[in-house]
Amino acid sequence: MNIRLIEGQGVALDPVQDDRDRVARNAALAALADIPAPDPLDTVGYKSAGHTLVVGTRADALPWAERLAAALPVTVLLLDDDGSDKALRLYPVFAARALVVTGWLGAFDATWQTGGSKPEHARFDLVLDLGAAPQIATHQRPHGYYAPGLDPAARQAAVAELAGMVGDFEKPKYFAYKERLCAHGRNRRSGCNACVEICSAGAISGAGDLIAVNPYLCAGCGACTTVCPTGALGYAYPGAAHTGMRIKAALNAYTQAGGREPVLLVHGLEGAALLDAVDVPGRVLPLGVHHTASTGIDIWLAALAWGAAGITVLMTDAEAPQYAAALDEQMTIAQTIMTGLGYAGAHVQLLRATGPDELARALQNAPRGEVPARRAGFNVAADKRNTLDYALEHLLREAPQQVEEIALPAGSPFGTLAVDAGKCSLCMACVGACPASALQDGQNAPQLRFIEKNCVQCGLCADTCPEDAIRLVPRLSFRDTRKQPVVLNETQPFHCIRCNKPFGTLRMVESMLARLAGHPAFAGHLDRMRMCGDCRVIDMMTPAGEQTIHQAQELRRQR
Repeated sequence: MNIRLIEGQGVALDPVQDDRDRVARNAALAALADIPAPDPLDTVGYKSAGHTLVVGTRADALPWAERLAAALPVTVLLLDDDGSDKALRLYPVFAARALVVTGWLGAFDATWQTGGSKPEHARFDLVLDLGAAPQIATHQRPHGYYAPGLDPAARQAAVAELAGMVGDFEKPKYFAYKERLCAHGRNRRSGCNACVEICSAGAISGAGDLIAVNPYLCAGCGACTTVCPTGALGYAYPGAAHTGMRIKAALNAYTQAGGREPVLLVHGLEGAALLDAVDVPGRVLPLGVHHTASTGIDIWLAALAWGAAGITVLMTDAEAPQYAAALDEQMTIAQTIMTGLGYAGAHVQLLRATGPDELARALQNAPRGEVPARRAGFNVAADKRNTLDYALEHLLREAPQQVEEIALPAGSPFGTLAVDAGKCSLCMACVGACPASALQDGQNAPQLRFIEKNCVQCGLCADTCPEDAIRLVPRLSFRDTRKQPVVLNETQPFHCIRCNKPFGTLRMVESMLARLAGHPAFAGHLDRMRMCGDCRVIDMMTPAGEQTIHQAQELRRQR
């Protein structure tokens, strides 16, 4: 078991208070039971006629295919066959090399090589993969794909389940995607890739400047929404607002019933089975969720603002390892914020438990962090960044230690930018790349302005900058200026040498002159680079003689 507990110390259990806490916990659980389940906003549908592909060696695949063939139409691909088997069977059998399987329930595509040079292809509704290594290697397998391994009991269970996988099926569409908030990329530059990297189902991929989420592969773990810094990906079933309502109701009921130092224990289905075998301390409030990776720093900080003494997330070996790494990073950020505000003790705990005895000992060390003197009253918002603002404002207002800023670890979703004014030409490429409107131009003035509250530290601005003049500075600022545009760089405007209209900056014009001096369009006409766009076109369309007369007139006028 891997236990992560920041500054946590075991505290001797007070039996009297523990009894009170258990009564209060019953009140909290009753409050949770009164909250109705959310209705799915959208669903994803599957259709299966039962056409099943069985993959494996002759010794593994054929006996199980015989059993399945009594209930389903079966096709067998043998991975160790030379094609010499001519036995008559009620289902087709092929020797297969270089097999590739992709897809999901009702839409699995298989491509393989036989004796010929042309590859074979077929579509199936279901797959029973009995090979030594799964053809689909993602941690979270697609619906309709069974890879039970070598255990005969697991194989028997898979075959029994396959027999019932005929008909129409549906599941919730677990996510909502707001393209305008996505920081994945801009102008063919890569920015945030957190959701693509963490998805254990292979359901998310880059699609130019945006991402594409395959709803048929999505397993609803919610990890992508947890690591998304902007809220572009949101958990939709249940939504964050519904989860927040459950947590707030449970904490309110627990406190009103006389409970103390409540700890929110977030767990999934596997964790629930483990908890059934453990005598959980009275102050620990179990909160069942579809998946433990679906809650993150916004929900945790809100719970702490509502009076939770800590957050414990219980994970088992069933979850993908990258989920634990992501939650650990989020917990580091959350604890850094709480410590920076002066709240004593540990507030977050990540448990990876394999047995009830280990879990029981770990829960005795559940966090007992200092909480705000007054509990917050806000509700979780639909927008992730708004929820973070509500929670942080309350935690600051009640903080034992008033601070102007807190330094955060790299990868945090808050921060500022350091701009090297000596390098920056105010080309404004960073403004066009910023997905959060944190960077803005000066409108009618040559200025680069920045609103820190909007910055998600995606790095697109730094990656886009042609002068390498921008550096990310992760931090959490509580200054009033964080909500207002501040000038990061400015200069005097450059005026067109023909009409005197401001159209750029001196540094930008000098940079253009240096880069385009050898360009054929400006050979012998470098002064055009010192003209605004309108005057440049006029100059290009003016005959050479008239240009000479105009230049002489300009010289006389300047004298």
